[in-house]
This record gives sequence, structure tokens and C-alpha cells, in this order.
Amino acid sequence: MTGRVLVTGAAGFIGSTLVESLLASGADVVGVDAFTDYYPTSRKRANLAAVTGHPRFRLVEADLRSHPIEPLLDGVDGVVHLAALPGVRSSWGERFRAYAEHNVVATQRLLEAVRLVPVRRVVAASSSSVYGLPTRFPTPEEESPRPVSPYGVTKLAGEALLHAYWASYRLPVVGLRYFTVYGPRQRPDMGIHAFFEAARAGTPVTVYGTGDQTRDFTFVDDAVAGTIAALTQPAMPGLTYNVGGGHRISLNDLLTRIELVTGRHLERKLVTAPPGDPHDTSADVTRARRDLGYAPKTDLTEGLRRQWEWQRTS
Repeated sequence: MTGRVLVTGAAGFIGSTLVESLLASGADVVGVDAFTDYYPTSRKRANLAAVTGHPRFRLVEADLRSHPIEPLLDGVDGVVHLAALPGVRSSWGERFRAYAEHNVVATQRLLEAVRLVPVRRVVAASSSSVYGLPTRFPTPEEESPRPVSPYGVTKLAGEALLHAYWASYRLPVVGLRYFTVYGPRQRPDMGIHAFFEAARAGTPVTVYGTGDQTRDFTFVDDAVAGTIAALTQPAMPGLTYNVGGGHRISLNDLLTRIELVTGRHLERKLVTAPPGDPHDTSADVTRARRDLGYAPKTDLTEGLRRQWEWQRTS
């Protein structure tokens, strides 16, 4: 693709992978990242190692809660807003203030800036966490969102802001609800990363509940492809799309696959499930397939092999 794209959260797991894909397609990229300490910033800087010094990439270290945003939009055709404070379990208690600021206030400031400096398309990340405890599987976007964690509440608030700016100002916004993205560069607090680390170290894995909970796992390259499609294809402004992988399996089955990929036995340590984690997730991607041509291609076992290869050598 051509043109200039602003990517917020550019040093993150999905963000850095997206930046590389955009550059490979011919786009100019302005990356913005606050380098919060949710996990080591050295990991985030390593995520961008392959594009550091690229002639069509510029990194701006800035916190969108306070940094002037309009100058970042100079010459920009499209925006992908991935910057957020992640994590369901960390969003309870006093930490909620930070989640509200990073996930809601920063999003509103970005949309306000886009209102003043128009762009062709804004794609903003949401999460399957907005569904909470859905009643239908796979879950369509029409399912009433009822988040069961403060994190999910902030992501739903972000979606509401997208709708407000589209309804009031016709901002060309599109929301994406990502479902459990995995692959190389996955955050260290995420489950698959932790399971692979346990396999490397020969230590038990912590299983919350009984392990019969299910997830729809999405390989990062598929999530990035869906994101670029939302940026470039004639998606319907004001709509939100599920981005899933079509791999809804139980945690126990996932651990069995990880044992096969690593060739190592994983001892399970069962603990009480924490509040806020939905028992099941499964994405109905009919709308994304129709409007974006979205079609996840990565087999789960192959995706796990690719993450394992990255993780055990990094």
C-alpha cells in the first residue's frame, strides 16, 4: 500500500508486527509508543529492532494522554490505534485509573485530533473481553456486550467513543475486536508465552480453573492482515469487526499441543480462576469475511511452532 500510516502502540506485540508489514507493503509509517512499564521496555525496543533506521519509519516516544496529537497526523492517510494498557487481571482496584486514562482518555484525544486533522480511515483495537459471558458461540458482533472485567469496560468505552465520533462527525472509524492473539513477540504475561517458558525451564504451568475453558486463538500475522484490510478495504465506517483465528479449543487441549510442539511434558498446577476471565471465547467472523475479505490462514499447531521457535531462541 502507499501513503503514510500512524500506528500507536508501535513497539508492542501486534504493533511492531504491523509496522513491519506496512513497511514491506510500501507505506511510510509513523510509530508512536509510550513505552509503559507493563512489561520490560527492553522487550518493546527489541520488537522494533528490524525497522530501526528504516528510511520510511519514524518512531515518536510519546504518551497519548498528554502529548499533542495533531502534529503526529501531518501528512497521515490512515491511523491504526493499538496503544492501550492491556491485561484483565491487572485492571482491578487502584490500577483502574491508569486503564481508564490509557484506554479511554487517550482514545478520545486521538479522535478529537482526527476531527481537526481529517484522515481517510481510523482503525482502533478493541477486544473479545467486551463480550464478557456471551450467549452464542461463535459470537457475532450483534451479541450484547457485557464485560466482566474493568479492562473490558475500558475497551467497550473506547468502542462507544468510536461510535460517538462517527455518529456526530462522520469520522471514518472502524473497530476490531481481537481474540487472544499469539505468535512471535507475544507479551510475557500472556498464557502461551508463559506455557512455553515453563516448557523451557521444566517448571509447572499454572492452570486457572480446571482447564476446560476455551479460547479462539488468532495468529499475529492473521490479526495484522485483518487490521490492514480494515485500513484499506471498503469497510463500513462506524462498525466493529471480530478478528478471530477459528481455533476454539480448551486450555487442556492447547497444553497438549504445546507438549507436542516442544517435546516436553508440562506438569499442571490447578488454581482458582481469577475474577474477570471469561470461560469461553469464539469469534464469528462472518462480517469481517464479507466486508474485509478476512480469512485467517494459520493452523494453530503451525502457529505454536513459530512462536516456540522465536521464544526458545530469543
